[in-house]
Formats: sequence, structure tokens, C-alpha cells
Amino acid sequence: MTTASTLVAGPAVALRDGSVALGGRPILRGVDLVVHDGDFVALMGANGSGKSTLVRALVGLNPLTTGEVRLFGAPLDRHADWRRVGYVPQRASAAAGVPSSVWEVVASGRLTHRRLLRPLSRADRTAVERALDVVGLSDRRRESVGDLSGGQQQRVLIARALAGEPDLFFLDEPTAGVDLPNQQILADTLGHLKDDGATIVLVAHELGPLAPLVDRCVVMRDGRIAYDGAPLADHEVHASWFAEPHTHHHHTGSEPRTGDRSPQISAPVDSPGTERP
Repeated sequence: MTTASTLVAGPAVALRDGSVALGGRPILRGVDLVVHDGDFVALMGANGSGKSTLVRALVGLNPLTTGEVRLFGAPLDRHADWRRVGYVPQRASAAAGVPSSVWEVVASGRLTHRRLLRPLSRADRTAVERALDVVGLSDRRRESVGDLSGGQQQRVLIARALAGEPDLFFLDEPTAGVDLPNQQILADTLGHLKDDGATIVLVAHELGPLAPLVDRCVVMRDGRIAYDGAPLADHEVHASWFAEPHTHHHHTGSEPRTGDRSPQISAPVDSPGTERP
């Protein structure tokens, strides 16, 4: 985590007039979004509403056709310190066809902290062990990721992001297809991160055990933000009134500011292309 002395010249995330087209089809249309330091924001909406496309645009995986993303005040294309950002993709498989152990996958989250081909330092190993402990997988460290359940694999991906010790986390539907006990473990993990002051942007169709952690809810409809405000219950998010005109509600204090630097994430076991819009 960044120390208190770190100067932050802008919000953790700021998107202005963001539009994305995939295969020539508009997916996001003129989206404005600001996430301030320490916020826990849930991006919600029906399948195909654009929420996963939006979070992928915020980390540079989906290029914008219009608009600009800033992380910690810096334009995305000039952001240098990607150690400050963790990205957990929509679940496919943590193994992604690679016969890796849990330890190896989680250790790959330290790549932004060391030079290529350099061995893990003591600090690296400590960070990996801490991440495994937080997600409750210390006793499975030597097992093949492919032998784990879907919920356990999702926890491996979260541990990989945790190992990088970022300040800003993007999680794309981490509870999709995950049973309730593993959802509760994920909620406990994210609760620890929130208590430590992390900024969290969570994509979800439904919140379940994560609901008490959310400070703010942003609901997507047809590639636009239909609601931005206080947390909502799952049934409210999918209410028909969100599809009606003039329902867009803005969260207070969401004007972007300019300034500082920010980060990017990439890891050898990501499986881009499996996400839904």
C-alpha cells in the first residue's frame, strides 16, 4: 500500500465521456465516472449492460473510442507505476491451461516489483505468503491450481492481485459461479482490504455477502450509467424503473481532478477475451 506521505493529485479513477466500440458495435456511450481514494464502488447491471467493458476500459484492456481515463490524476497512457493497481479478471480459470501451482500463480503478482528473471526477494516471498493467508489458501500453496474448485481458483486470482500490494483494485464479477462459503471468504478478504484503506471497484450482477462493504452503487443500462449513488439492494438494481428516461442520478463530489501518476497490471495467467460486455 502507498504510505500516507504519498502525494495524490487526483481521484483514484476518473473517466470523462468514455465510449467503447467492440467489433464496430457501440458498447459504452459517453460515460463519466469518478472513484475517490478509499471508495468501495459496485458496478452493477444486467448482463450486456456494459459493466465489464467499462472496468476493462479503466485498466486499458478495452481502448476508448472517445474520452479519457485518468488513474490517480495521470492519463492512462502516461501512467507509470502499475504496482498501485490490481486487476482480477472475470473468472475463466486461474490455471488458464498452464500447469501452475497456487504459489506460482500468486507469486506472478510480484512481477511489477522486480526485474525480469530476477529471483523472488524476501519481501516478495513475504507478500505472497501474506496474500495466501488472507484468502485462506496457505495450506494449498503447492497444489496445482487446476485441481481447485472454481471458488478457490477465484481466491487464487485475488491473492495474485493482493501480492502486488496495490492501492486500487478492480474485480470483475469475482463471485460469479462461486458457492456461498467461498463468497463469504471473498467478502471477508475485501473487508480487510477496505479496512486497510484500499480503493475497490467491483463488477457484480448481484452482491450477496459483499453488500455490507459497498459505499456506492453505479448501475449500468445499455452502455450508460443509469444510477450513481447510495448502495442498493440486489432487487432494486434490476428494477424496471432504471430503464426509464431521466433516472440517472449522480453521486455527489464526483468531479475529476488532475494531477499525479498511476498503474497498470498484467499477469501471465490472465485470459483476455473471455469477458462479457
